Amino acid sequence: MKKWVLTLWLVIILIVPGVVSAWSGKCVGVSDGDTISVMHGGKAEKIRLNGIDCPESGQAFGKKAKQFTSDMVFGKTVEVFPYEKDRYGRTVADIFICGKILSIELVRAGLAWHYKQYSDDEILAVLELDARNRKVGLWADSNPIPPWDWRHGAKDATATEEQPSSSPPSETIVLPPPEPTKTPATTTRQTLSIIYHGNTQSHIFHGPGCRYYNCKSCTAVFRSREEAINAGYRPCKVCNP
Repeated sequence: MKKWVLTLWLVIILIVPGVVSAWSGKCVGVSDGDTISVMHGGKAEKIRLNGIDCPESGQAFGKKAKQFTSDMVFGKTVEVFPYEKDRYGRTVADIFICGKILSIELVRAGLAWHYKQYSDDEILAVLELDARNRKVGLWADSNPIPPWDWRHGAKDATATEEQPSSSPPSETIVLPPPEPTKTPATTTRQTLSIIYHGNTQSHIFHGPGCRYYNCKSCTAVFRSREEAINAGYRPCKVCNP
């Protein structure tokens, strides 16, 4: 496991109550974009990705989200960093593979919503906005329907992303409401338009449009040049962000 991933997990253990020990296993099933099965203790354990919600299988981009997840983890050994069990008995967790976090990659590719009702993760919020601005994945659709609204029969843009479903079908998992937490201000999410990606190996950061912007090691995310520089990264000489 890459050093930065281990460091991140140690930080999570210290600041997030209820986080239990990480474990690794082979992914043996992909139900949809945000639900997979990983071998643990001799049996397949159902995992619900923390902080995101992918389009349903019968929804636009649902199959693409499932395929993306399958391509990334199916048949491979992944690191599972669990938080809790949801109301359906599934393990809510972050999935790490090859130094990447599956939920982050799904949001970055425009194949998942940041589930703001149950997550105040600023990285997911920033990446969703970036994907919206770039109109990638589901954001290329003029009226993308959040899955929690689609599960209640919404077929147009009348529902908003801030109104998640309270009783989805049995095959769909919704995380139980956590304790109230601070969520980034709406105006902040709307005004952020430039996201910098940092290469965790070279410690060089790139701006949107750079040919190295989505490199394999570019998993660090910064909301300003100053934030990247303060984190010890230097600007790319190619794009000069």
